[in-house]
Amino acid sequence: MDTFLIKATQLIMAFALLVIIHEFGHFLFSRLFGVRVEKFYIFFDPWTEIFKWKPRKYIGGFGRKKNLGSAGSGEAGDDSASGDGNKKRKSFWGDTEYGIGWLPLGGYCKISGMIDESMDTEQMKQPAKEWEFRSKPAWQRLLIMIAGVLFNFLLAILIYAGIVYATGEKYIPFREAKMGMAYSGAAHDIGFRDGDIPLTADGEPLDNPGEARMKMIQSKVVEVLRGSDTVSIRIPEKFIFALENESKSDTALINFMAYRMPVRVTQLAPGEGAVKGGVKEGDIIIALDSVATPSLDMFLRTLPGHGGEKIDVTVVRGEGARTDTLTLPVQLSEGSKMGIGYEADPSKFFKYEEKRYGLLESIPRGISMGTDKLTSYAKSMKLVFTKEGAKSIGGFGAIGSIFPEKWDWIAFWNIAAFLSVALAFMNILPIPALDGGHVMFLLYEVITGRQPSEKFMEYAQMIGMGLLIALLLYANGMDIIRLFK
Repeated sequence: MDTFLIKATQLIMAFALLVIIHEFGHFLFSRLFGVRVEKFYIFFDPWTEIFKWKPRKYIGGFGRKKNLGSAGSGEAGDDSASGDGNKKRKSFWGDTEYGIGWLPLGGYCKISGMIDESMDTEQMKQPAKEWEFRSKPAWQRLLIMIAGVLFNFLLAILIYAGIVYATGEKYIPFREAKMGMAYSGAAHDIGFRDGDIPLTADGEPLDNPGEARMKMIQSKVVEVLRGSDTVSIRIPEKFIFALENESKSDTALINFMAYRMPVRVTQLAPGEGAVKGGVKEGDIIIALDSVATPSLDMFLRTLPGHGGEKIDVTVVRGEGARTDTLTLPVQLSEGSKMGIGYEADPSKFFKYEEKRYGLLESIPRGISMGTDKLTSYAKSMKLVFTKEGAKSIGGFGAIGSIFPEKWDWIAFWNIAAFLSVALAFMNILPIPALDGGHVMFLLYEVITGRQPSEKFMEYAQMIGMGLLIALLLYANGMDIIRLFK
């Protein structure tokens, strides 16, 4: 299975899961309040569908209907055939058509008596039925509309809780990173120096590097320990875009910051320069020619540019008091390689903290992680309206690119949880056609006691859908442009 197929499979799986959970939130609250849900679809089905099913009625695909027994008078699947169409439905699941559309741009629940993406205006011209959305009190309609966003956020919390329950958490606190952190070029440009140890971001203490990274990028001031001094570094508002551009460079070695650690040789390629020069597994490289390389980041920055040369490699061999410092002549390849593998796990050098969570303990941790991700995402959204932010918008290609090239279930669930948070936030924005647009009009109704007219809601829905289609085309168009750059 090639890289593209692996990424595409992960994207489709995650997207389908998030759509199902989101729409199930709308479905569940609708049915709890006695509102009929006519259709529940994963992906959209303009003109036809891949598959559809209705309990006790039919099963079919690509527009075909297959009768399963007698459905009474009328066409198979016609709910009015069972009697009075105004009669309140008693089946929780049976009055809904379930299906899979062919257009993977989302999904939907078609809720009776509601102006939504189906734009079923004919239904709205009929007298209101007791089982329709428009017949219910405003507070019930509000809960129905919020439910999709709520379920996406709850899904993220559940996934994060499951991850920490299954794997726990393991990290090296900043205070234990004795060599400090290494920083990328963009970080150096704003004042960070290799060896700096982060202390606070806008006054909030930092401890776990995995959580601290985004807090530092989104803060205004970061304090670091530099030697024995505390230094304040101002973070530019658009610093995240500088990091994004830097990450696209083929020469980028670090994504903002990484642990500094010694260069310990763990593997030797037979017949290459390191073996011939006398380097052994376990050696720690401290210099290349006359340039000190006390840390892996310094080693990786110093080695390039010496292709085909023979250089002096200084190593420390042995442990504790029984160590020797040796200088070995090593012939490099034309690509400036010496034929070694090195230790890349900082926990092999520094004291780490590991915490395991019980089932009940994992829930508050999941809530904390989900809330942190939502807060971070909300903060980053203001940058979308800048020139740099508009250029960074991406569609399905950009989303798919964040999945790993090799299948990793922990990575998959982490990304799915983040996307669920993002979907929740995006859907609650007060834009007509999104859940947040409906919520905005419902809040207006609750506060004023006046319901917007159906004609106004139709126009608002059309405008909102136009905006969303334009955004979708722009985002995926940007993916195509980046592909050919």
